[in-house]
Amino acid sequence: MSARKVLVLNGPNLGRLGSREPDVYGATSYAGLVDTCRALGKELGFDVDVRETNDEGEMVRWLHEAADGSMPVVLNPGAFTHYSYAMRDAAAQRTAPLIEVHISNPYAREEFRHTSVVAAVATGTIAGFGIGSYRLALRALADELDA
Repeated sequence: MSARKVLVLNGPNLGRLGSREPDVYGATSYAGLVDTCRALGKELGFDVDVRETNDEGEMVRWLHEAADGSMPVVLNPGAFTHYSYAMRDAAAQRTAPLIEVHISNPYAREEFRHTSVVAAVATGTIAGFGIGSYRLALRALADELDA
């Protein structure tokens, strides 16, 4: 049996993990995040495709791809979280579980980060556990898909 494809989609500035505000986002590099997601995905029977973009249109296209292919998604929208209604509307078209993730806890940060336009259309949200948020999200997807 082949592994189920899962998209792990990352928004702006996440490609700079490891050098970007390590006191907030930790010391793990983006390459480390990719390795972590792929390794756990393999254990869970997933073929994990990890992507990062600073372009809102590209993120929307990826969400359309996921909807059209009934692919589960782990989504860290980055700054798009707080204002991208185009991304929110693309996520609302999901045909498989979509877990919103954040490395930091947005509610413990600046007030503008307290609003997520994605949360209402996501299966669930996991935040504040560093790179562990992705591990928790992949495990949540496995549980959702087994239900």
